[in-house]
Amino acid sequence: MPRRWLFADQLGPHFLDERTQPVLLVESKAVFRRHVFHRQKAHLILSALRHRAAELGDQAIFVRGETYGQALRQVGEPLEVCHPTSRRALEFVRGLDTVTVLPARGYVTSLADFADWADGRRGALRMEAFYRFAREHHRVLMDGPGPAGGRWSFETENRDPPPKDGRLDVPAPAMPAEDDIDAEVRADLDRWAREGIRFTGRDGPRRFPATTGEARSRLRHFLRHRLTAFGRYEDAMLSTDPWLAHSTLSSSFNLGLLDPMAAVRGAERAYRRREAPLAAVEGFVRQMLGWRDYIWHTYWYFERGWRDSNELGARRSLPDWWRDLDAESVDARCLRDALAGVRDRGWVHHSPRLMVLGNYALQRGWRPSELVEWFHTRFVDGYDWAMTGNVVGLSQYADLGRMTTKPYVAGGAYINRMSDYCGGCRYDPRQRLGADACPFTAGYWAFLAGNRDRIPANARMARAMKQLALLGDLDAVVAQEARRGSDPP
Repeated sequence: MPRRWLFADQLGPHFLDERTQPVLLVESKAVFRRHVFHRQKAHLILSALRHRAAELGDQAIFVRGETYGQALRQVGEPLEVCHPTSRRALEFVRGLDTVTVLPARGYVTSLADFADWADGRRGALRMEAFYRFAREHHRVLMDGPGPAGGRWSFETENRDPPPKDGRLDVPAPAMPAEDDIDAEVRADLDRWAREGIRFTGRDGPRRFPATTGEARSRLRHFLRHRLTAFGRYEDAMLSTDPWLAHSTLSSSFNLGLLDPMAAVRGAERAYRRREAPLAAVEGFVRQMLGWRDYIWHTYWYFERGWRDSNELGARRSLPDWWRDLDAESVDARCLRDALAGVRDRGWVHHSPRLMVLGNYALQRGWRPSELVEWFHTRFVDGYDWAMTGNVVGLSQYADLGRMTTKPYVAGGAYINRMSDYCGGCRYDPRQRLGADACPFTAGYWAFLAGNRDRIPANARMARAMKQLALLGDLDAVVAQEARRGSDPP
């Protein structure tokens, strides 16, 4: 049986055909020279790779070197590898005479099945349509020919603001216990930093699984104790609770530690056994079977240049305070908390990513390509395939709607409704002009004013554009936000 080369995001047992298959693992130092990674992201990747090597023992050749090319020259035997997760890596392995590239694993719908579905569509590809196709194709949450409960979506039940007392009655995910491998990783990263390799963010205890065993334990805990509350509060934000009812398993799926279909089936079983409500289960399935797979597939289906889309003409570079995760320089409470979460954990859940961080960047006109790199390197679950669609197509609307029907831009009223941030903030979400003007509220109207001729007209934007036309102080708001520029709010 050929030796299977596993990249550092292909570490679960489902990337092998047999339990005893010979394996190659490569730790490339050049990857960490090429990007400025969050310290905890670098730690998690190296810890997961080294833990996998320890699990496999003599079954694996584990090479630590400067580059993949140097490592492969030491092996000297034919290899096979599952389809890598970046275009750069795919081009590299396809150029190697001794390496056979196999179909992708770690996702539910195959690349071929997605392409067949997409080729048959007319007009823009929408996640909702793909999600229905995937539910039917894989027979997930289906009752006969139709969806369980008679509906494809329970999103209207999954938009609750956080509880007024600021507490969600679910146990927090258990944190993993670090071991000697983690200590070795931390010492190596300290040495690399002294040698000149740059990191950002704060070091800290490892909060996310580095082994399949740890990831499966966290998944079981989520399905048993947290799934019930997930859907209802999945869009809510709390300054006192960064985890809420989220699974905190995105990094585990993206490292390849968990098979996403196993997680989907586990959630479905919880519904069938009446251990979790359908709305909560459907919300989780939508994220896994729908959105995650959709982001993966559009990365490969759309042309390579899609990553560089910038149809709104956003030209500003990311400011240093943003790149350096300088949360202390920010007064706006929601943005300060989100940026501090990235600094301290390398993670915040999807609502702060989209409606605080992404929303603010969109309003300020920051370059989408720089944001892709920032989300890729600052988040423990960040990868080029994952962040291209989520940033270019979703949060920055840089492709003018190939993935979404409207920009995900919002003022302070949305953040006030869905979080506890505004009550303790120096800015007033109801004000768009003056010293107390919320930077999100003012930024919302300035963004619409600056892009009204670029954003395609559609029903979802009609009301906002009508309101824009009625603002008597619009010119003053636009001038105010121009003065504010990219300074920390």
